[in-house]
Amino acid sequence: MEVLIILAVLFGALFIVIPLIERSKMRISDEDTAKWAKWIWPLMGILLVAQLLRMLFS
Repeated sequence: MEVLIILAVLFGALFIVIPLIERSKMRISDEDTAKWAKWIWPLMGILLVAQLLRMLFS
């Protein structure tokens, strides 16, 4: 039952947030997107190593 409640809240939030984002006039430039994108893979690697260490030592 709790899973259904969580799913309902998530879908409700999506139905509220997506139209608000689409109406928003804030746009991110390609340069800003490229700056953020270059950090994604190194951060994911650090996260994976941290999770591996956490699993090994706990």
